[in-house]
Amino acid sequence: MIRAIALDDEPPALRVLTHFCSQIGSVDLQKTFLRPDEALHHLHQVPTELLFLDINMPSVSGIEFHKAVPDQMMVIFTTAYAEYAVEGFTLNAVDYLLKPFTFERFQQAVNKANEHHRLRHPAEPRKEAYLYIRADYTLHKITLADIVFIEGLDDYLKIHTVTSTRPIVARMTMKAILQKLQEADPDSGQFIRVHRSYIVPFHRIEQVRNRIISLAGEEIPIGMSYEADFFKRFQP
Repeated sequence: MIRAIALDDEPPALRVLTHFCSQIGSVDLQKTFLRPDEALHHLHQVPTELLFLDINMPSVSGIEFHKAVPDQMMVIFTTAYAEYAVEGFTLNAVDYLLKPFTFERFQQAVNKANEHHRLRHPAEPRKEAYLYIRADYTLHKITLADIVFIEGLDDYLKIHTVTSTRPIVARMTMKAILQKLQEADPDSGQFIRVHRSYIVPFHRIEQVRNRIISLAGEEIPIGMSYEADFFKRFQP
């Protein structure tokens, strides 16, 4: 969430901003201020990314206040005077809200702030999850995203992947491979056992019909004892 504060010399205006921010999940309005000196002290002491700033205040204008805030601060100006709009945008403000503004107009301004925030803080690419499986006297590195499905044959497994025309056959139980998959990517939960003999990646399922899963040209049955847990995945 974007950490924000608001500065305005009118309490009703701050109440509107507080109410609107409470309806948007991407902005955490941490504090509101009536006095510029208190707001400025907060900005220099507490990490803050977005400032809702009134322009026309009696003690100091929002334009002057803006010059004192940290350089990387995103600012959305708010004022009842349209003539300040041009000056506000010359200061690279994210947006300019003319009072009284609607929730929809407020949301547009916040969306711009979100976009600015994403550009400044790009998400780190997700690290590729993989596991090592010993088969045919060889240690195979298998990327989880490449697994099409896993087939169990007593104490052996066939691991079908998109990168090989032949499955990797390993001496291992279904319980053991499920534990390895969980250890390789604890947060994903993408693999699900659908039958005593089959494990499938949930994201590869193309169709389910009459307890038959279609994926990558294959048909995988859903076992009766696994049916309830499987279909829970489709509930909102």
